[in-house]
Amino acid sequence: MTESSLKPTKMRQSIHKVFINASIDKVWAEIVNTDSPRQFFFNGQCDTPGLTPGAPMAMRSPDSKYTSVVGEVTEFNPPYRYAHTFKFTTMEDAIGKVIYDLKEVDGGTEFTLISENPDLAEVSKTEKTMQDGGKFICENLKAIVETGKPTFSGRMILSIIKLTTWMTPKVALTENWSFEAIKKLHQEERN
Repeated sequence: MTESSLKPTKMRQSIHKVFINASIDKVWAEIVNTDSPRQFFFNGQCDTPGLTPGAPMAMRSPDSKYTSVVGEVTEFNPPYRYAHTFKFTTMEDAIGKVIYDLKEVDGGTEFTLISENPDLAEVSKTEKTMQDGGKFICENLKAIVETGKPTFSGRMILSIIKLTTWMTPKVALTENWSFEAIKKLHQEERN
């Protein structure tokens, strides 16, 4: 049996939806922002050479010292869908996928966050974290787009993250997650 045949071929999804009282273009602009930290995504700053399929991407701390998530852009269809592979740098789990879907509806935009993870017997730490984090992402994306700031609980969590950054494991240091390292990781996953 080869190593690649051990990889799961099915993916398990968790789906979170929220209605946002704003135009699809305004919601899209927040999701694909690469100029400032994304408060709806735990203050991660998206770093990428370009949001095009095949491009590496990384969610880094505002000071760029740490990288929490790495991936590769798989779809980019403005303003309807953005998708990328997804791996927490501090977890050994297999690479998953995150999809951001937007749909114009009466009075605003329906935002759907889909997290796909390998369908294994046990729920991975990554899958559990994304299930828990999906609600935060949807609620705070809605609040930021509609009011310009995260929810109260979102602001509290962002404050805690800022205060505990020094506790981040060294494996997440950005020096370990160059774009070349991210590409190599994905190439190894495909082989």
